[in-house]
Amino acid sequence: MAATSEEVIKQLSALMEQLEEPLKTTFQNVHQGNLRGTLVRFLKAREWSVPKAHKMLMDCLNWRVQNEIDSVLAKPILPSDLYRAIRDTLLVGLTGYSKQVNYYVQSHIQMNEYRDRVVLPAASKKFGRQINTCLKVMDMTGLKLSALSQIKMLTMITTVDDLNYPEKTETYYIVNAPYVFSACWKVVKPLLQERTKKKIQVLYASGRDELLKVMDSESLPHFCKREGSGSSRDSLDGVDCYSYDHPFHQQLYNYMKQQSLNQYSAGPRKQGSVHVDVPSPGLEEVKIAETIKAELQNLRGSNGLTHSFNSIQIEGP
Repeated sequence: MAATSEEVIKQLSALMEQLEEPLKTTFQNVHQGNLRGTLVRFLKAREWSVPKAHKMLMDCLNWRVQNEIDSVLAKPILPSDLYRAIRDTLLVGLTGYSKQVNYYVQSHIQMNEYRDRVVLPAASKKFGRQINTCLKVMDMTGLKLSALSQIKMLTMITTVDDLNYPEKTETYYIVNAPYVFSACWKVVKPLLQERTKKKIQVLYASGRDELLKVMDSESLPHFCKREGSGSSRDSLDGVDCYSYDHPFHQQLYNYMKQQSLNQYSAGPRKQGSVHVDVPSPGLEEVKIAETIKAELQNLRGSNGLTHSFNSIQIEGP
């Protein structure tokens, strides 16, 4: 990099000072007062190229305006039973199992926005330092060849994240990985950028011992609290972390209902999903999706699924 990182940040900052409404307001919702950290995230995502990072950021802001993302937290999915069904099938870090694509994309974006506008600012205030990223623990329990039909959904969600919420995840921890995952990981890993590979850690079984090095036991997801390999949908605390009944999702949904009342004082919104235009995936995402699809198809035509997890050696990143 010819220029120093500080010089590059200043260059991008100068470009963003030229914003006019409505892009200026939506940019404020993106950076939440942490301008420098936001610029760094987009620069990292584009290998510290100012022109590329600026284009990425402008595309993100235009996408937010065109799809009214700033008000998405005031549009709860109604009725609540529908939201409960989505939470029970949209397993965070994996995918959903319904054909109602708009609802799943909407719910995922709402979680992102709530994290960035409410959770992370509150955490920053609580701990007295800027907190901009999170850790993701991805439970692969139950991953089967049926995931082949969900690749399109997964690609849509990851594309939204990659282009509009870049560098928000510090580390991805993969736990309870079955043979299907290990087979796909071996062919996908070489396709990933080095920056991405360094973020992914495949842990043995539930990964409990390793995760306790980076979080308290109270913060462990329910599927990581069991000793040994494998997990269950039944939480030891009685509530799955992705369930509608979990405190986080209760707080999120109540927050959205209150925002909706504040914004739509004339009355509650009618049932219906929010349509969001999903940007076209990049060449890397397309190739990864095609590679996973091909590997799953190969497994479907072989006896690979007869292997037990205990006989599989999963290499780390």
